[in-house]
Amino acid sequence: MWTDAILAYLHFAAIFSLIWFLAKQLTLLRAGVDALDLERVAKADAGYGILAGLVLLTGAARAVFGLKGWSFYAHNPVFHLKVGLFVLVGLLSIAPTRAILRWRRTRRAEPGWRVPESEWRRTIRFVLIELHLIAIIPLAAVVMARGLR
Repeated sequence: MWTDAILAYLHFAAIFSLIWFLAKQLTLLRAGVDALDLERVAKADAGYGILAGLVLLTGAARAVFGLKGWSFYAHNPVFHLKVGLFVLVGLLSIAPTRAILRWRRTRRAEPGWRVPESEWRRTIRFVLIELHLIAIIPLAAVVMARGLR
């Protein structure tokens, strides 16, 4: 019982922290092209990546070592929906990460360089899509936890 409670807590803490880092990234990006602090945006993106890994690890531990056991999750289509959404968000996050790293590298090489507005807008759009998709995952979790399909 304690193991399940601790794993659930760690999983939820990782999820909330992941969302915080993604929201922080969006907030920093929304400062505008001229006010972008690329070092802080890159740190928020790195934190987001680290937390994504922790969400996966704690989720896997919960599925394997939690009270419900792997058999509950393995054949549950809602679980597969949750994981699929999480993977989709992860794949979508590749484009912003690559852009942010490229921007930071270019700015370090050329201090007067300015992020192209079209790339900046595209990156914000990707981050917003990620946030919206992440918001669906808790709904799937609630449905799954109640045994609905």
